[in-house]
Amino acid sequence: MVYRTARCGLRVTRAQRGRLFGLLRSAGDVWCCVLELNSWRRRRQDVPLAGYQQLCRELAAAGPGTFGELDSTGARSVLRRYSDAWFAAAKRRKTGDTLARYPRRRRALVPVRWHAGTFALDGRVLRIPVARGCPPLLVHLDRDVPYPPGQVRAVTLGYDAGRLYLDVTAEVPVTSYPEGTEPDPALVAGVDLGIIHPYAVAGPGGQQLLVSGRAIRAECRQHLRDRKGRSRAAARRAPKPRQRGSRRWRKHRRGERAAQARHLRRVRQAQHEAAKTVISWAIEHRIGTLAVGDPRGVLHLHTGRHHNQRTRDWRVGHLIRALSDKATAAGITVRLVDERGTSSTCPNCARRVPKPAGRNFRCPHCGHHGHRDLIAAANIAARHGGGPTPAAPQGAGITHRRAGTHLPGVHPARRDPRRRPPSRPPACGPLAGTGPPQTPTSARGVARHPARSPQTRRPTPAN
Repeated sequence: MVYRTARCGLRVTRAQRGRLFGLLRSAGDVWCCVLELNSWRRRRQDVPLAGYQQLCRELAAAGPGTFGELDSTGARSVLRRYSDAWFAAAKRRKTGDTLARYPRRRRALVPVRWHAGTFALDGRVLRIPVARGCPPLLVHLDRDVPYPPGQVRAVTLGYDAGRLYLDVTAEVPVTSYPEGTEPDPALVAGVDLGIIHPYAVAGPGGQQLLVSGRAIRAECRQHLRDRKGRSRAAARRAPKPRQRGSRRWRKHRRGERAAQARHLRRVRQAQHEAAKTVISWAIEHRIGTLAVGDPRGVLHLHTGRHHNQRTRDWRVGHLIRALSDKATAAGITVRLVDERGTSSTCPNCARRVPKPAGRNFRCPHCGHHGHRDLIAAANIAARHGGGPTPAAPQGAGITHRRAGTHLPGVHPARRDPRRRPPSRPPACGPLAGTGPPQTPTSARGVARHPARSPQTRRPTPAN
Protein backbone atom coordinates (compact mmCIF):
# COMPACT_ATOMS: atom_id res chain seq x y z
CA MET A 1 0.00 0.00 0.00
CA VAL A 2 1.17 3.52 -0.81
CA TYR A 3 -0.20 6.93 0.08
CA ARG A 4 -1.17 9.34 -2.70
CA THR A 5 -2.36 12.94 -2.37
CA ALA A 6 -4.61 14.88 -4.76
CA ARG A 7 -5.16 18.64 -4.50
CA CYS A 8 -8.67 19.99 -5.01
CA GLY A 9 -9.96 23.55 -5.06
CA LEU A 10 -12.91 24.78 -3.02
CA ARG A 11 -16.11 26.47 -4.12
CA VAL A 12 -17.29 28.39 -1.10
CA THR A 13 -19.43 31.39 -0.27
CA ARG A 14 -18.09 34.51 1.40
CA ALA A 15 -19.25 33.31 4.82
CA GLN A 16 -17.69 29.87 4.32
CA ARG A 17 -14.47 31.47 3.15
CA GLY A 18 -14.37 33.58 6.32
CA ARG A 19 -14.89 30.52 8.51
CA LEU A 20 -12.16 28.56 6.70
CA PHE A 21 -9.72 31.42 7.14
CA GLY A 22 -10.74 31.51 10.79
CA LEU A 23 -9.65 27.87 11.13
CA LEU A 24 -6.29 28.64 9.50
CA ARG A 25 -5.78 31.67 11.76
CA SER A 26 -6.66 29.59 14.82
CA ALA A 27 -4.08 27.03 13.73
CA GLY A 28 -1.57 29.87 13.46
CA ASP A 29 -2.46 30.88 17.03
CA VAL A 30 -1.70 27.33 18.20
CA TRP A 31 1.67 27.49 16.44
CA CYS A 32 2.53 30.85 18.01
CA CYS A 33 1.46 29.66 21.45
CA VAL A 34 3.91 26.78 21.23
CA LEU A 35 6.66 29.19 20.15
CA GLU A 36 5.87 31.49 23.08
CA LEU A 37 5.84 28.59 25.52
CA ASN A 38 9.25 27.32 24.41
CA SER A 39 10.65 30.85 24.36
CA TRP A 40 9.54 31.31 27.94
CA ARG A 41 11.09 27.97 28.94
CA ARG A 42 14.31 28.84 27.11
CA ARG A 43 14.63 32.06 29.11
CA ARG A 44 14.23 30.01 32.27
CA GLN A 45 16.84 27.55 30.93
CA ASP A 46 14.33 24.69 30.96
CA VAL A 47 14.09 21.83 28.48
CA PRO A 48 11.84 22.80 25.53
CA LEU A 49 8.58 20.99 24.93
CA ALA A 50 8.95 19.23 21.59
CA GLY A 51 7.32 15.83 22.09
CA TYR A 52 3.88 15.33 20.62
CA GLN A 53 2.41 13.89 23.84
CA GLN A 54 3.83 16.71 25.96
CA LEU A 55 2.31 19.31 23.63
CA CYS A 56 -1.06 17.52 23.66
CA ARG A 57 -1.10 17.65 27.47
CA GLU A 58 -0.50 21.40 27.32
CA LEU A 59 -3.35 21.72 24.81
CA ALA A 60 -5.70 19.77 27.08
CA ALA A 61 -4.79 22.05 29.98
CA ALA A 62 -5.80 25.10 27.88
CA GLY A 63 -9.44 23.94 27.91
CA PRO A 64 -12.10 23.86 25.17
CA GLY A 65 -12.95 26.91 23.08
CA THR A 66 -9.51 28.48 23.44
CA PHE A 67 -8.85 28.60 19.67
CA GLY A 68 -12.21 29.59 18.22
CA GLU A 69 -13.89 27.06 15.92
CA LEU A 70 -10.76 24.87 15.66
CA ASP A 71 -11.44 21.46 17.16
CA SER A 72 -8.96 19.35 19.12
CA THR A 73 -8.11 17.14 16.13
CA GLY A 74 -7.09 20.11 14.00
CA ALA A 75 -5.10 21.63 16.86
CA ARG A 76 -3.26 18.33 17.40
CA SER A 77 -2.30 18.30 13.72
CA VAL A 78 -0.52 21.63 14.24
CA LEU A 79 1.28 20.21 17.27
CA ARG A 80 2.33 17.19 15.20
CA ARG A 81 3.68 19.51 12.50
CA TYR A 82 5.70 21.46 15.06
CA SER A 83 7.07 18.30 16.71
CA ASP A 84 8.14 16.79 13.38
CA ALA A 85 9.87 20.03 12.35
CA TRP A 86 11.69 20.26 15.71
CA PHE A 87 13.01 16.69 15.65
CA ALA A 88 13.96 16.93 11.95
CA ALA A 89 16.09 20.01 12.73
CA ALA A 90 17.63 18.24 15.74
CA LYS A 91 18.54 15.25 13.57
CA ARG A 92 20.19 17.45 10.94
CA ARG A 93 22.16 19.35 13.57
CA LYS A 94 23.31 16.07 15.10
CA THR A 95 24.75 15.00 11.74
CA GLY A 96 26.74 18.26 11.51
CA ASP A 97 24.43 20.46 9.44
CA THR A 98 24.96 23.92 10.92
CA LEU A 99 22.32 25.50 8.66
CA ALA A 100 19.46 23.56 10.30
CA ARG A 101 17.23 25.80 12.44
CA TYR A 102 14.57 24.95 14.97
CA PRO A 103 11.04 26.25 14.25
CA ARG A 104 10.94 29.76 15.74
CA ARG A 105 9.18 31.83 13.06
CA ARG A 106 5.62 32.93 13.65
CA ARG A 107 2.96 32.03 11.12
CA ALA A 108 -0.35 33.73 10.61
CA LEU A 109 -1.93 30.81 8.69
CA VAL A 110 -1.02 27.16 9.27
CA PRO A 111 -2.51 24.17 7.37
CA VAL A 112 -4.93 22.01 9.32
CA ARG A 113 -5.17 18.25 8.92
CA TRP A 114 -8.01 15.88 9.90
CA HIS A 115 -7.68 12.11 9.83
CA ALA A 116 -10.30 9.55 8.79
CA GLY A 117 -13.31 9.31 11.06
CA THR A 118 -13.43 13.00 11.93
CA PHE A 119 -14.76 14.28 8.59
CA ALA A 120 -17.41 13.13 6.13
CA LEU A 121 -16.87 13.10 2.34
CA ASP A 122 -19.91 12.51 0.13
CA GLY A 123 -19.04 13.03 -3.53
CA ARG A 124 -17.94 16.66 -3.77
CA VAL A 125 -19.41 17.70 -0.41
CA LEU A 126 -17.09 17.69 2.60
CA ARG A 127 -18.14 18.20 6.20
CA ILE A 128 -15.24 19.77 8.09
CA PRO A 129 -15.20 19.15 11.88
CA VAL A 130 -15.42 22.24 14.08
CA ALA A 131 -15.43 22.88 17.82
CA ARG A 132 -18.37 21.80 19.95
CA GLY A 133 -21.28 24.20 19.86
CA CYS A 134 -20.41 25.72 16.45
CA PRO A 135 -22.68 25.28 13.41
CA PRO A 136 -21.63 22.57 10.92
CA LEU A 137 -19.29 23.58 8.08
CA LEU A 138 -20.03 22.06 4.65
CA VAL A 139 -17.88 22.96 1.63
CA HIS A 140 -17.96 21.89 -2.02
CA LEU A 141 -14.92 20.68 -3.98
CA ASP A 142 -14.33 21.91 -7.52
CA ARG A 143 -13.75 18.38 -8.86
CA ASP A 144 -14.31 14.75 -7.98
CA VAL A 145 -11.79 13.07 -5.71
CA PRO A 146 -9.81 10.54 -7.83
CA TYR A 147 -9.93 7.91 -5.06
CA PRO A 148 -12.77 5.76 -3.68
CA PRO A 149 -14.26 7.18 -0.46
CA GLY A 150 -13.19 4.09 1.48
CA GLN A 151 -9.50 4.72 0.71
CA VAL A 152 -9.39 8.35 1.87
CA ARG A 153 -7.34 8.61 5.06
CA ALA A 154 -6.90 12.35 5.67
CA VAL A 155 -7.74 15.81 4.36
CA THR A 156 -5.62 18.96 4.79
CA LEU A 157 -6.92 22.52 4.49
CA GLY A 158 -4.36 25.02 3.20
CA TYR A 159 -3.91 28.41 1.61
CA ASP A 160 -1.61 29.50 -1.21
CA ALA A 161 -1.49 32.97 -2.81
CA GLY A 162 -5.16 33.82 -2.31
CA ARG A 163 -6.49 30.31 -3.05
CA LEU A 164 -7.94 27.89 -0.54
CA TYR A 165 -7.23 24.25 -1.36
CA LEU A 166 -7.80 20.82 0.10
CA ASP A 167 -5.25 17.98 -0.07
CA VAL A 168 -6.95 14.57 -0.02
CA THR A 169 -4.65 11.71 1.04
CA ALA A 170 -5.68 8.14 0.22
CA GLU A 171 -4.21 4.68 0.75
CA VAL A 172 -3.81 3.11 -2.68
CA PRO A 173 -2.70 -0.49 -3.33
CA VAL A 174 0.37 -1.13 -5.46
CA THR A 175 -0.44 -1.87 -9.09
CA SER A 176 -0.90 -5.58 -9.86
CA TYR A 177 0.05 -7.02 -13.26
CA PRO A 178 -0.93 -10.18 -15.15
CA GLU A 179 1.43 -13.12 -15.02
CA GLY A 180 4.54 -12.50 -17.11
CA THR A 181 4.04 -8.73 -17.53
CA GLU A 182 5.18 -7.47 -14.09
CA PRO A 183 8.37 -5.36 -13.81
CA ASP A 184 11.53 -7.43 -13.43
CA PRO A 185 13.86 -6.18 -10.65
CA ALA A 186 16.84 -7.58 -12.56
CA LEU A 187 16.25 -5.13 -15.44
CA VAL A 188 17.97 -1.86 -14.53
CA ALA A 189 17.55 1.42 -16.43
CA GLY A 190 19.58 4.55 -15.80
CA VAL A 191 17.92 7.96 -15.47
CA ASP A 192 19.82 11.22 -16.01
CA LEU A 193 18.19 14.43 -14.78
CA GLY A 194 18.65 17.66 -16.70
CA ILE A 195 17.23 21.07 -17.50
CA ILE A 196 16.60 20.72 -21.24
CA HIS A 197 15.66 17.04 -20.83
CA PRO A 198 14.15 16.46 -17.35
CA TYR A 199 14.49 12.69 -17.79
CA ALA A 200 16.83 10.79 -20.11
CA VAL A 201 16.46 7.02 -19.68
CA ALA A 202 18.65 4.22 -21.06
CA GLY A 203 17.38 0.63 -20.83
CA PRO A 204 19.32 -2.62 -20.74
CA GLY A 205 18.36 -3.73 -24.27
CA GLY A 206 19.25 -0.51 -26.06
CA GLN A 207 15.82 1.09 -25.44
CA GLN A 208 16.13 4.81 -24.82
CA LEU A 209 13.72 7.57 -23.81
CA LEU A 210 14.16 11.34 -24.04
CA VAL A 211 11.61 13.63 -22.39
CA SER A 212 11.95 17.19 -23.68
CA GLY A 213 11.49 20.00 -21.17
CA ARG A 214 11.93 22.96 -23.50
CA ALA A 215 8.34 24.03 -22.85
CA ILE A 216 9.10 24.15 -19.11
CA ARG A 217 12.24 26.18 -19.75
CA ALA A 218 10.30 28.60 -21.95
CA GLU A 219 7.68 28.98 -19.21
CA CYS A 220 10.40 29.80 -16.65
CA ARG A 221 12.03 32.34 -18.95
CA GLN A 222 8.76 34.05 -19.79
CA HIS A 223 7.80 34.18 -16.12
CA LEU A 224 11.16 35.75 -15.27
CA ARG A 225 10.70 38.42 -17.96
CA ASP A 226 7.19 39.20 -16.74
CA ARG A 227 8.32 39.43 -13.13
CA LYS A 228 11.12 41.82 -14.05
CA GLY A 229 8.72 43.95 -16.06
CA ARG A 230 6.22 44.17 -13.22
CA SER A 231 8.95 45.04 -10.71
CA ARG A 232 10.36 47.72 -13.01
CA ALA A 233 6.94 49.25 -13.52
CA ALA A 234 6.18 49.34 -9.78
CA ALA A 235 9.61 50.52 -8.63
CA ARG A 236 8.35 54.06 -7.98
CA ARG A 237 5.60 52.82 -5.68
CA ALA A 238 7.93 50.65 -3.60
CA PRO A 239 7.87 51.74 0.07
CA LYS A 240 11.01 52.60 1.91
CA PRO A 241 12.39 50.33 4.64
CA ARG A 242 10.17 50.24 7.76
CA GLN A 243 7.44 52.05 5.86
CA ARG A 244 4.04 50.55 5.21
CA GLY A 245 3.10 50.39 1.56
CA SER A 246 0.00 51.92 0.03
CA ARG A 247 -3.07 49.97 -0.97
CA ARG A 248 -1.88 50.07 -4.57
CA TRP A 249 1.47 48.57 -3.56
CA ARG A 250 -0.21 45.82 -1.54
CA LYS A 251 -2.40 45.03 -4.52
CA HIS A 252 0.73 44.78 -6.67
CA ARG A 253 2.30 42.38 -4.15
CA ARG A 254 -0.82 40.19 -4.15
CA GLY A 255 -0.68 40.04 -7.94
CA GLU A 256 2.97 39.02 -7.81
CA ARG A 257 2.27 36.23 -5.36
CA ALA A 258 -0.64 34.99 -7.46
CA ALA A 259 1.50 34.98 -10.63
CA GLN A 260 4.30 33.12 -8.82
CA ALA A 261 1.90 30.50 -7.49
CA ARG A 262 0.34 30.04 -10.94
CA HIS A 263 3.80 29.58 -12.47
CA LEU A 264 4.79 26.98 -9.86
CA ARG A 265 1.56 25.04 -10.44
CA ARG A 266 2.24 24.93 -14.17
CA VAL A 267 5.83 23.73 -13.73
CA ARG A 268 4.83 21.18 -11.10
CA GLN A 269 2.12 19.74 -13.34
CA ALA A 270 4.55 19.51 -16.29
CA GLN A 271 7.12 17.68 -14.19
CA HIS A 272 4.46 15.24 -13.00
CA GLU A 273 3.59 14.57 -16.65
CA ALA A 274 7.24 13.90 -17.43
CA ALA A 275 7.56 11.47 -14.49
CA LYS A 276 4.41 9.67 -15.57
CA THR A 277 5.87 9.27 -19.07
CA VAL A 278 9.00 7.64 -17.64
CA ILE A 279 7.03 5.20 -15.48
CA SER A 280 4.74 4.24 -18.40
CA TRP A 281 7.81 3.59 -20.56
CA ALA A 282 9.41 1.49 -17.78
CA ILE A 283 6.24 -0.60 -17.36
CA GLU A 284 6.09 -1.19 -21.11
CA HIS A 285 9.67 -2.52 -21.12
CA ARG A 286 9.29 -4.35 -17.75
CA ILE A 287 11.97 -2.26 -16.05
CA GLY A 288 11.98 -3.12 -12.34
CA THR A 289 14.77 -0.85 -11.07
CA LEU A 290 15.49 2.78 -11.93
CA ALA A 291 18.98 4.05 -11.09
CA VAL A 292 18.62 7.84 -10.87
CA GLY A 293 21.66 10.11 -10.93
CA ASP A 294 21.60 12.51 -7.98
CA PRO A 295 22.86 15.95 -9.14
CA ARG A 296 21.96 17.87 -5.98
CA GLY A 297 25.63 18.29 -5.12
CA VAL A 298 26.03 20.97 -7.82
CA LEU A 299 23.21 23.16 -6.48
CA HIS A 300 25.50 24.83 -3.92
CA LEU A 301 28.15 25.80 -6.47
CA HIS A 302 28.28 29.47 -7.48
CA THR A 303 28.55 29.50 -11.29
CA GLY A 304 27.22 32.97 -12.11
CA ARG A 305 23.83 34.56 -11.79
CA HIS A 306 22.48 33.20 -15.08
CA HIS A 307 23.30 29.57 -14.35
CA ASN A 308 22.25 30.00 -10.73
CA GLN A 309 18.83 31.10 -11.99
CA ARG A 310 18.64 27.99 -14.22
CA THR A 311 19.42 25.63 -11.36
CA ARG A 312 16.91 27.46 -9.16
CA ASP A 313 14.16 26.96 -11.74
CA TRP A 314 15.22 23.33 -12.24
CA ARG A 315 13.49 22.03 -9.07
CA VAL A 316 15.47 18.79 -9.21
CA GLY A 317 14.21 17.70 -5.79
CA HIS A 318 10.63 17.72 -7.07
CA LEU A 319 11.71 15.70 -10.13
CA ILE A 320 13.16 13.00 -7.87
CA ARG A 321 10.13 12.97 -5.55
CA ALA A 322 7.62 12.80 -8.40
CA LEU A 323 9.48 9.92 -10.04
CA SER A 324 9.87 8.01 -6.75
CA ASP A 325 6.21 8.47 -5.86
CA LYS A 326 4.92 7.14 -9.16
CA ALA A 327 7.50 4.33 -9.25
CA THR A 328 6.48 3.12 -5.79
CA ALA A 329 2.82 2.99 -6.82
CA ALA A 330 3.81 0.98 -9.92
CA GLY A 331 5.99 -1.50 -8.01
CA ILE A 332 9.30 -0.16 -9.38
CA THR A 333 12.35 0.42 -7.19
CA VAL A 334 14.24 3.74 -7.37
CA ARG A 335 17.89 4.01 -6.32
CA LEU A 336 19.97 7.20 -6.19
CA VAL A 337 23.45 6.94 -7.76
CA ASP A 338 26.33 9.40 -7.87
CA GLU A 339 26.35 10.93 -11.34
CA ARG A 340 29.78 12.59 -11.24
CA GLY A 341 31.60 12.14 -14.55
CA THR A 342 28.83 10.20 -16.31
CA SER A 343 28.48 12.71 -19.17
CA SER A 344 32.23 12.58 -19.98
CA THR A 345 32.83 8.81 -19.77
CA CYS A 346 32.42 6.45 -22.70
CA PRO A 347 30.12 3.55 -21.73
CA ASN A 348 31.75 1.31 -24.34
CA CYS A 349 35.46 1.60 -23.40
CA ALA A 350 35.05 3.28 -19.96
CA ARG A 351 37.59 6.01 -20.81
CA ARG A 352 37.21 9.67 -19.90
CA VAL A 353 36.82 12.11 -22.77
CA PRO A 354 36.39 15.90 -22.80
CA LYS A 355 32.81 16.79 -22.02
CA PRO A 356 31.05 17.79 -25.26
CA ALA A 357 29.68 21.29 -25.49
CA GLY A 358 26.60 20.24 -27.46
CA ARG A 359 24.11 17.42 -27.22
CA ASN A 360 26.14 14.84 -29.19
CA PHE A 361 28.79 12.63 -27.61
CA ARG A 362 31.56 10.97 -29.60
CA CYS A 363 34.42 8.96 -28.15
CA PRO A 364 37.77 9.58 -29.94
CA HIS A 365 39.12 6.24 -28.72
CA CYS A 366 36.50 3.69 -29.80
CA GLY A 367 34.16 5.79 -31.94
CA HIS A 368 31.09 5.24 -29.76
CA HIS A 369 28.60 8.08 -30.25
CA GLY A 370 25.16 9.07 -29.08
CA HIS A 371 23.14 11.65 -27.20
CA ARG A 372 25.07 13.08 -24.26
CA ASP A 373 22.23 12.69 -21.76
CA LEU A 374 21.58 9.10 -22.86
CA ILE A 375 25.31 8.35 -22.51
CA ALA A 376 25.11 9.64 -18.93
CA ALA A 377 22.01 7.49 -18.27
CA ALA A 378 23.84 4.40 -19.58
CA ASN A 379 26.79 5.06 -17.26
CA ILE A 380 24.41 5.54 -14.31
CA ALA A 381 22.79 2.19 -15.05
CA ALA A 382 26.23 0.53 -15.28
CA ARG A 383 27.21 1.93 -11.88
CA HIS A 384 24.18 0.25 -10.34
CA GLY A 385 24.86 -3.09 -12.02
CA GLY A 386 22.84 -2.57 -15.17
CA GLY A 387 25.68 -3.58 -17.48
CA PRO A 388 26.94 -1.76 -20.58
CA THR A 389 24.46 -0.36 -23.06
CA PRO A 390 24.90 -1.70 -26.61
CA ALA A 391 25.96 0.81 -29.22
CA ALA A 392 23.17 2.03 -31.48
CA PRO A 393 23.15 4.33 -34.53
CA GLN A 394 22.54 8.00 -33.92
CA GLY A 395 18.81 8.50 -33.26
CA ALA A 396 17.91 4.82 -33.59
CA GLY A 397 15.74 3.26 -30.88
CA ILE A 398 15.11 6.57 -29.11
CA THR A 399 11.59 7.41 -27.98
CA HIS A 400 10.95 11.16 -27.84
CA ARG A 401 8.28 12.66 -25.64
CA ARG A 402 7.38 16.21 -24.58
CA ALA A 403 6.50 17.50 -21.13
CA GLY A 404 4.31 20.53 -20.49
CA THR A 405 1.92 20.26 -23.43
CA HIS A 406 -0.66 22.12 -21.32
CA LEU A 407 1.53 25.22 -20.97
CA PRO A 408 0.40 28.36 -22.82
CA GLY A 409 2.22 28.99 -26.07
CA VAL A 410 3.20 25.34 -26.71
CA HIS A 411 0.77 24.80 -29.60
CA PRO A 412 0.19 27.43 -32.32
CA ALA A 413 -3.53 27.31 -31.57
CA ARG A 414 -2.80 28.22 -27.93
CA ARG A 415 -0.60 31.27 -28.21
CA ASP A 416 0.79 32.52 -24.95
CA PRO A 417 -1.47 35.46 -23.97
CA ARG A 418 1.44 37.14 -22.19
CA ARG A 419 3.44 37.52 -25.38
CA ARG A 420 2.67 40.58 -27.47
CA PRO A 421 1.68 39.48 -30.98
CA PRO A 422 3.82 40.80 -33.83
CA SER A 423 2.60 43.86 -35.71
CA ARG A 424 2.34 41.84 -38.93
CA PRO A 425 2.89 38.06 -38.86
CA PRO A 426 5.01 36.61 -41.66
CA ALA A 427 3.17 35.32 -44.70
CA CYS A 428 2.76 31.55 -44.66
CA GLY A 429 0.31 28.93 -45.87
CA PRO A 430 -1.45 28.40 -49.21
CA LEU A 431 -2.75 32.00 -49.33
CA ALA A 432 0.62 33.60 -48.69
CA GLY A 433 1.27 36.60 -50.90
CA THR A 434 -2.34 36.95 -52.08
CA GLY A 435 -3.17 39.93 -49.87
CA PRO A 436 -2.52 43.62 -50.53
CA PRO A 437 1.15 44.53 -51.01
CA GLN A 438 3.01 45.98 -48.07
CA THR A 439 3.88 49.66 -48.04
CA PRO A 440 7.59 50.00 -48.87
CA THR A 441 9.74 51.65 -46.26
CA SER A 442 12.72 53.88 -46.90
CA ALA A 443 16.10 53.34 -45.29
CA ARG A 444 15.29 55.89 -42.57
CA GLY A 445 12.00 54.22 -41.64
CA VAL A 446 9.60 56.76 -43.26
CA ALA A 447 6.80 55.31 -45.37
CA ARG A 448 6.99 56.45 -49.03
CA HIS A 449 4.18 56.12 -51.51
CA PRO A 450 5.29 54.59 -54.79
CA ALA A 451 5.52 56.97 -57.72
CA ARG A 452 2.57 56.74 -60.07
CA SER A 453 3.16 55.85 -63.65
CA PRO A 454 2.02 58.23 -66.41
CA GLN A 455 -0.78 55.83 -67.33
CA THR A 456 -2.26 55.79 -63.82
CA ARG A 457 -1.80 59.52 -63.15
CA ARG A 458 -5.12 61.33 -62.83
CA PRO A 459 -5.79 64.05 -65.47
CA THR A 460 -5.84 67.63 -64.27
CA PRO A 461 -9.37 69.04 -64.47
CA ALA A 462 -9.78 71.97 -66.90
CA ASN A 463 -10.74 75.36 -65.54
